[in-house]
Amino acid sequence: MLALQTRGLGKTFRVKRKETGLTGSFRSLWNPRWETKEAVRGIDLNVHEGETVAFLGPNGAGKSTTIKMLTGILHPTSGEADVLGFTPWKERERLAYRIGTVFGQKSQLWYHLPPVDTFELIGRIYELKRDDYTKRRDDLIERFELGPYLHTPVRKLSLGERMRCEIAASMLHRPKLLFMDEPTIGLDAVVKQRIRELIRERNRKEGTTVFLTSHDAGDVETLCSRAVVIHHGGVLIDEPVDKMKREVLSRKNVTLTLPNVIDYEDLPAIWGGQWLQEEGGKYRLTVDLKQTNIERVMGELIGRVSFTDVNVEDPPLEEIIKHIYGMRAEKEGAG
Repeated sequence: MLALQTRGLGKTFRVKRKETGLTGSFRSLWNPRWETKEAVRGIDLNVHEGETVAFLGPNGAGKSTTIKMLTGILHPTSGEADVLGFTPWKERERLAYRIGTVFGQKSQLWYHLPPVDTFELIGRIYELKRDDYTKRRDDLIERFELGPYLHTPVRKLSLGERMRCEIAASMLHRPKLLFMDEPTIGLDAVVKQRIRELIRERNRKEGTTVFLTSHDAGDVETLCSRAVVIHHGGVLIDEPVDKMKREVLSRKNVTLTLPNVIDYEDLPAIWGGQWLQEEGGKYRLTVDLKQTNIERVMGELIGRVSFTDVNVEDPPLEEIIKHIYGMRAEKEGAG
């Protein structure tokens, strides 16, 4: 069954045109000129129950606007949407009982209260039976390892501790569909990995559908089975993450810190790699894993380059998306 379906979903905003100069500023006060901005353009989506979908795109592509329409916050200008059998902007209150939301930069926890008090409030808002609430709360506390800071005011929690509580709070009422916007933003690698494991566990055990936006390639690669990439308000790519990984995520960035600044052209050629110079004596080698592997690259580097630190990571998602746009443009040009 479908958890989410949209047809021709679009949103335009009427914005005041910014006039230049002092005269233009006065004119805009008394006789403003308006123009229409298309934020989302005719999006068609089908998301099945239990799927984990990454909803990707550069800043300004329309991701947040789309999620606001799917959760009922915004009314679309055109098209239609069905989320768990509800039209979001018409049946927002009823839909809220069946979805959960996690926004990395916006907290649902009460800032001055401990997480356990927010859990209690959420249980009452969603009218959970006392026994069901207690059992669910205790299970999430155990799985998310919240015990040590359950009674600590949210303002005193680290970002990683707060995000664990945020996700647990969003799952208290057993949502069928979880909207997540940058759930691991600002977290260190260890905490990110733990949060990803917890989200995967809930998806696997409870069949929770996950609709995720993120600029972290690790979130996409670890959590999602499918990627939808939008650009200029419309869907550009909709395909399995494994396929996108074969095309794009087969690259890794190896960043070296050298004791002295040198011209990157003097660095040794590495098969399957391309050197780029960064600031502070750091040099990045972009490695194509279709041609080589990290073990071989590190073996060559250790024998030929003197460095003080090394870091291996996925390319930034913005870089990946740009690469996708470039590949698609080349295909269209060739066609």
